[in-house]
Amino acid sequence: MVGKMSGRLTRIGFAALLLAAAGACAGMPDEGNDREARIEANDPLEPFNRAMFSFNRSLDAYLLKPVAEGYVAVIPRPARTGIRNALDNLNAPIVFMNDLLQGELERAVVTLTRFAFNSTLGMGGLVDFMAEGGMEGHSEDFGQTLAVWGVPEGPYLVLPLLGPRPPRDLAGFAVDSVADPFNRYMRGQDHGEAVYARTGIDMIDQRSRVLGKFEELERTSLDFYSAVRSSYRQRREIAINNGQADPQTDLYNLPPLDDPAADGDASSKKGSNAE
Repeated sequence: MVGKMSGRLTRIGFAALLLAAAGACAGMPDEGNDREARIEANDPLEPFNRAMFSFNRSLDAYLLKPVAEGYVAVIPRPARTGIRNALDNLNAPIVFMNDLLQGELERAVVTLTRFAFNSTLGMGGLVDFMAEGGMEGHSEDFGQTLAVWGVPEGPYLVLPLLGPRPPRDLAGFAVDSVADPFNRYMRGQDHGEAVYARTGIDMIDQRSRVLGKFEELERTSLDFYSAVRSSYRQRREIAINNGQADPQTDLYNLPPLDDPAADGDASSKKGSNAE
């Protein structure tokens, strides 16, 4: 099952990169200031990326944002907090794996302890029992692990639905998806719809927590695409260094407004390679 899934993700990622290259070649001039600017920004696929960015903005405007607004209107804040806690708890095994792969043993112990207690005393993670006791969580993914290992980010890339996903982060996303115990179990039980439901709820919840902030970034940006590109890279750099995140956002990598320390302890630093 894992082999099949890995092969499927590899084919999807390869096809996406081919599509990106084709779109970029169709829209990119061979010379001139625009091309030099793209190279300087490490964004050689900018024509394709802008097209995908516009597509994602339309999807957000007509689907994701209205659903997120309805979610906030219908679901009380305490319930939304419980849902966020449960989603974070489901992701704890992946965080633990990446803590270990990065050699962050103390953080790995924190992650494992939080998962054990929140899954039991926290009623399956609905209550962040350990955070209330002073043990805050953090986030890690395999894209960050690759950065710690010295793998360069690669050219900026925007994909439909996934949003900004440079090659390093796209590879990390694929590995995390395949390795995730919840995903593997549900697919093994022929309940793949549970994986999609979890992903959908996660996207809606994250979007709901930046309602207004995303629009503010758009209003105050001369070039919204460039602002999001810069914001994404800054947030990934901060995350790789275990730093504190600013409450700025891109389309699908959204920091919570009510949890400014979501990316971990600012005093703990890792080596960064987020070129």
